[in-house]
Amino acid sequence: MSHLNQPELAIGIDQKIMKKIFSLFALLLLLASCGKEEDTKPTPDEQELPQITETTTKPVMPPAPKVRLKSYNFKDLPNWNKDNLEEALSGFKYSCLKILKENTTYMSNSKLRIPTMAYQIACQKLIAQDITTGVEFKYFLESNFLPFLVIADDSDQGKFTSYYEAAINASPIQTSLYQYPIYGKPLDLIEFNPHDFDATLPNKRLVGRVKEQKLVPYYTREEIEQNKITAPVILWGDSNIDINIMQIQGSAVATLPDGRQVRLSYADNNGHPFKGIGSILLEKGYIKPGEASMGNIKKWLEKNPQIAQKEMRENKRFIFHRISKADGPIGAQGVPLHAGRSIAVDREYIPLGALMWLETTGPDHEKIEKLVVAQDIGSAIKGPIRGDYFWGSGKDDVLEKAGKMNSSGRYFILIPQNEGNRP
Repeated sequence: MSHLNQPELAIGIDQKIMKKIFSLFALLLLLASCGKEEDTKPTPDEQELPQITETTTKPVMPPAPKVRLKSYNFKDLPNWNKDNLEEALSGFKYSCLKILKENTTYMSNSKLRIPTMAYQIACQKLIAQDITTGVEFKYFLESNFLPFLVIADDSDQGKFTSYYEAAINASPIQTSLYQYPIYGKPLDLIEFNPHDFDATLPNKRLVGRVKEQKLVPYYTREEIEQNKITAPVILWGDSNIDINIMQIQGSAVATLPDGRQVRLSYADNNGHPFKGIGSILLEKGYIKPGEASMGNIKKWLEKNPQIAQKEMRENKRFIFHRISKADGPIGAQGVPLHAGRSIAVDREYIPLGALMWLETTGPDHEKIEKLVVAQDIGSAIKGPIRGDYFWGSGKDDVLEKAGKMNSSGRYFILIPQNEGNRP
């Protein structure tokens, strides 16, 4: 592959040029919309939903008819009276601190339109009452929330997988052993939202770079690995396979040569679509169906390093990291994840910070019936009933557990019953 041109967007790029670039970009978007008939009628996704009143317990219905909510009572949830709710309390308190700062009408602007104020009122009560035990938390939930089953296309069943915080070996300096760079967020990576330029365009975060005064997609995984990019190298790893797995999981604990450990958290991505290495190896016949657990995949990659390097680049998405001093890995909501109590969801449907009652099975077919908090997202986590259960932190033994989970199941979303949900 030919050498990449160095990005013209250096740190010291003239601000006037930047303004001109975005002005031109906005003009093109506006021109593209010319000639279209204006329609002031709200789309189904924009229509407001029925709200809970003082006399009813109707759920906040989603705008799309294919997705609906069905109300239940806590006594209908299996294992509700036996779950150790105290384990979920700390994580939810972290989420509450984020929710209290939200200024949107609906949490996360998700399609399941839960009024932000309703959760903010519940969070204020939780903090004011200084709840610290599982018994207190159970009484609080039963007094302030109702569970609603999420149903999509008339089915309450969805897919549930698991992820974990990986473990890698790394060094602050490059050596013959530690030769693979772990990049921080690039200096030339630009973030923009088409909706900021034209309200009729999608409200979506996109990333790119500037080349010859044009906004173009950022470099792919292959381009990043084969050429130097304008990004800080925060550490050097001893295994490109471990780094790749860390990127899939989103975070890792790095052990340095002197025994110290540092936590690497997600910082950003290059904006390209994600394609799982398991799918790639299955499509090309390197592994057989039923053998695509993350543990088996890692073993295969280590036995076939040359093929592994080529096939891992089929996933164009690249994750950038940062060194974190948090007590645990940081999820998309910006709060530490808790083993067995945090879940990644599709934020398009499920708002971050929402309490969920999860019913599924683990990698050894054991029942998982517990309270979790929606605190993270994932490239492969798409759909109204889709979850990625956070297993915890560890090495290959945890990878084996987390990588084997691929179960059907369902979940309930807990919606506050207070004045924030009333017209």
